Amino acid sequence: MTALLFLATCFLAYSNGANDNFKGVASLFGSRTSSFRVAIVWATVTTFCGSIASIFFAQTLLSRFSGKGLVPDHIVGSEYFLLVVALAAGITVIVATLTGFPVSTTHALTGAILGSGLIAAGGEVKLASLGKGFLLPLLLSPMLAVVIAGPLYLLLRFFRIHFGITKEWCICAGEIQQFVPIPQPASVMTLQTAAPVTLDISFGEQAQCEERYSGSFLGLGAQKLMDGAHFASAGVVSFARGLNDTPKIAAMLLVIQALNIQWGLVAVAAMIAAGGLLNAKKVAETMSFKITSINHGQGFAANVTTGALVILASKYGLPVSTTHVSVGSLFGIGFTTRKSNVPVILSIVLSWVLTLPCAALLGGFGYWLVTQARV
Repeated sequence: MTALLFLATCFLAYSNGANDNFKGVASLFGSRTSSFRVAIVWATVTTFCGSIASIFFAQTLLSRFSGKGLVPDHIVGSEYFLLVVALAAGITVIVATLTGFPVSTTHALTGAILGSGLIAAGGEVKLASLGKGFLLPLLLSPMLAVVIAGPLYLLLRFFRIHFGITKEWCICAGEIQQFVPIPQPASVMTLQTAAPVTLDISFGEQAQCEERYSGSFLGLGAQKLMDGAHFASAGVVSFARGLNDTPKIAAMLLVIQALNIQWGLVAVAAMIAAGGLLNAKKVAETMSFKITSINHGQGFAANVTTGALVILASKYGLPVSTTHVSVGSLFGIGFTTRKSNVPVILSIVLSWVLTLPCAALLGGFGYWLVTQARV
């Protein structure tokens, strides 16, 4: 049972990394500041650093996400209970990952704890603590992100204009190869043959040309300065995510007496990194391009908002979701610039609404199966 619980926790950590790791660097990829490969490597390194830091700075979340305070202590200390919670949450998150929806592992864990707890303890589950200690921070955090990110971007834009930093657009020029259809005898098909290579030039197309900042600030090139700040802010978000999420997952291992919890946190950190490297592509596309189009400065503002809120939540032991805060920040930017993709955002919100009850159903059903098998 101990080995199964360890493997289930590693599966949950892998699912978390696959769904969450890219969220911190989505603005780098979306604004074309970096390639996908560079962005995911940067996310992996900084998330791993945050995971290791959680060994020293995020102990409150360890006890909270073991279910303590929500379900009776004798249930919390059961390996069967934690095994079901880890599997139910992991399955919920990996299904969302494979379909490209950025969901909250925090939501999935909360739902799995609730569903398993209701089957295990019935009326002894303290629903009042669920609302205040879990759901309220989850609901308020994306709203705060929306409210903060937009005005922060406008403030940064004001300072950019004040210091005389302007924008410039590249001219996209390159060779293109045209294909000319030639009718063939006794056939309704045509054969496409290559015509001579010609030169193609386009101006001002945002989808094709790159927006950059011109001018300097404190003797440094504006674009290089912005790129450095953008990378740093993305690293802060990923670090904060590792700091906030790792102890929630490692809480599943608290009952394993033979395993030092510090080594449990290291194992979780390694599996989170592996999940991001191997399975992040679909969620990356959603986060980077489908919520809103962004430039360098807008991505920086979204990252600063996300990083600040998640770090503060980790410090005070509040179980916020990096997913909710990150999407809220991007939506706040999109709302301000009037470029947000409302249908995509609504579908993401719907996936958030469904995450908790789906995990709860899986958790409840899983615990019922375990009790039946034990009988």
